[in-house]
Amino acid sequence: MSSPAPATFSPFHSPRRCGFLALVLGAASVAAFAPLGIFFLVWLTLAGFFLLLEKADSAREGAWLGFLFGLGWFGAGVSWIYVSISVFGGLAMPVAALATVCFCAVMATFPALAGFLYRLWRARRDAVLPLLSRALLFAALWALCEFLRGWVATGFPWLAAGYAQTPPSPLSGYAPILGVHGLSLLTAFLAALIAAPFRERGPLLSPPLILAFLILLGGAGLSRIEWTHPHGEPVSVALVQGNIEQSLKWDAPHIVDSLRAYYQLMREHPAQLTLFPETALPGFVDEFPQDYFEALKTLALRQNGDLLFGAILGERERPKNGAISLGASPQQQYAKAHLVPFGEFTPPGFSWFMSMMNIPMSQLIPGEEGVAPLLLAGQRVAVDICYEDVFGEEIARSAADSTLLANLSNTAWFGDSLAQPQHLQIARIRALETGRPILRATNTGMTAVIHPDGSVAAVLPPFTCGVLIAAVQGRAGSTPYLIWKNGAFLFLAGMALLLARAGKRRTSKPPNPHSGA
Repeated sequence: MSSPAPATFSPFHSPRRCGFLALVLGAASVAAFAPLGIFFLVWLTLAGFFLLLEKADSAREGAWLGFLFGLGWFGAGVSWIYVSISVFGGLAMPVAALATVCFCAVMATFPALAGFLYRLWRARRDAVLPLLSRALLFAALWALCEFLRGWVATGFPWLAAGYAQTPPSPLSGYAPILGVHGLSLLTAFLAALIAAPFRERGPLLSPPLILAFLILLGGAGLSRIEWTHPHGEPVSVALVQGNIEQSLKWDAPHIVDSLRAYYQLMREHPAQLTLFPETALPGFVDEFPQDYFEALKTLALRQNGDLLFGAILGERERPKNGAISLGASPQQQYAKAHLVPFGEFTPPGFSWFMSMMNIPMSQLIPGEEGVAPLLLAGQRVAVDICYEDVFGEEIARSAADSTLLANLSNTAWFGDSLAQPQHLQIARIRALETGRPILRATNTGMTAVIHPDGSVAAVLPPFTCGVLIAAVQGRAGSTPYLIWKNGAFLFLAGMALLLARAGKRRTSKPPNPHSGA
């Protein structure tokens, strides 16, 4: 009697249970990101998702599993959006909850697309497609769908899998070459390789796991490379965290208290370069007394330095979210180019939705793209405001000519949630991609100085009023990512698809009927 064939992997036989498992795996993935930062957990959850797709019977089932995986991922990871539209936006609780669920569901369509395409490519007749080809296919589709998510409708690349791979993850060494989307591709590829022993019932020390180990070893080696070099002398910086409550920030009676608080904090902490957060001055620049600006400039000149603060620029009919400088250097300004839909502008057809909320300055216009770095305190400072630093390629365009990166943010909109540590982790990837130190001045957190290797040099506790003082060394030179931007990732993803296709052709080729057997 012949022995029975080995059973294939099946966590649950019921499609309903497989869907539940996909939802749980997606939600568990959030622990791989800040603040917990269990970076290797996403390798395991994506491995589980890969195994579920392998078990799926059709492209439709693959899409459903991907949707549930994404719903868990975003439902657990970005539900803080509810805080901004309900607590601070004034939207009724049931409507805000429904809007948050709808947003997470829309974001979940991108993992659903990856699952659909994977099973569509992996039709039943290709069941003998080699594991390496399947792993390449899974990784490329996952990363490309994330890349698409960062582009469609102005983009929302938050919680891309690569963001979990900040140090101490060995994969962080690839960030200066491939960027965050390249890290996502490697993360998904690693996950599929890790799943191999469970799918193939092979030995634990198998070729896929050896390849996974070599990828990690390569990343650890690359992390030792300094892609950029010191430029000039270190500069003293003061990053001011005002901790102004969002509900009071735009309230006229409390604005004077905010101005007084920022002046006092700057007076007590002199530095060559001082940064106030986004809209530290909540209104148009010409609405505030000129004497106040003269007093701030006098404080900056104590160190022959400069102050950069957030305010509303432009005309009343065409306001811009921006930053303006005062001090020893000529006055300069920057206006935010990549605006946030529903927060800073209204997408076409959604005026009815915005009319239900009370969000100040929600009809802004974008500034110019590709603005040159500001010359402040002897440094070339590439400025971005809040959400802009989520877009690596946009940051890279101005970072190449800079010696420092500066991000002014106000995430008080999201309360005491995962948004603050997640945003800091995103900035750490930007430091790795550009090889530049990053200065983050935020209203409620997390104000920090980040080294070019992605490590956090210093950070203020969130939801506290204080000033972070540090000496920061500017850097010059280019990482490969600054030169190639997302081109290297797209090339690698394209090659992965071609190699997967080559494996499909080899294994799908019908046998030669004239050959002997």
